Amino acid sequence: MIASAVLSAIAQLGDRRFWGVLAIGLGLTIALLLGFYAGFVALLGRLLPPSFSLPWIGEIDLTGAVIGWVGLPVFLLMSALLMIPVATAFMGIFLDKVADAVEDRHYPGLPPARRIGLIEGLSDAARFLAVVLGVNLVALIGYLLFAPVAPLLFWGVNGYLLGREYGQLVALRRHDAAEAGAFRRANRGRLFIAGVVMAVPLTIPVINLLVPIVGAASFTHLYHKISAARPDQTMYKDRNPRP
Repeated sequence: MIASAVLSAIAQLGDRRFWGVLAIGLGLTIALLLGFYAGFVALLGRLLPPSFSLPWIGEIDLTGAVIGWVGLPVFLLMSALLMIPVATAFMGIFLDKVADAVEDRHYPGLPPARRIGLIEGLSDAARFLAVVLGVNLVALIGYLLFAPVAPLLFWGVNGYLLGREYGQLVALRRHDAAEAGAFRRANRGRLFIAGVVMAVPLTIPVINLLVPIVGAASFTHLYHKISAARPDQTMYKDRNPRP
């Protein structure tokens, strides 16, 4: 079921709506990271003197040294660690567009989904971003302490987060918050495995940029496959009639 969902999502990567969401999400992500970098450099500029003198060497521009020798490496490290979590959070704002593209092609008989408003989408994205950043920053200690198994820790932590968040967001398009939570809890095992499948390519450069799009599409497929496989559950059967 999970493999079929992921393969169906990958097969639709040529959809123009997918690429539109990807471009917007990456643009917002890069803008946020650049904002973090500018804020970091500005903070150091306030905390440190602009320059100082050394015997036989003369005046040293500390601000330039900070930007070149401290700020840039910090920015690169921050980008490597946070680019995908931040991009994933932003993609949540535009999940409706990806899910609509999937449903239009593969599930044309469905009734219209509940629209997630801009304010609700921004609120969900901000909450998810805070959780992802907080958990990954804390987990960074574990990555350093247990370096040999750091990839496994990364996959497990982010797999759980991706499975929980995307499973909830996709279900919210067709259910209220209580029912979406019930769906997530009833299928936590499948959602976790699907999240790990999405987390593994996060460690592959370039490929990882596609994860938010493929993830949103995969979880949309997974939701509908679970719904079709469990018609005894009224919350699925009544809300999602099949042609």
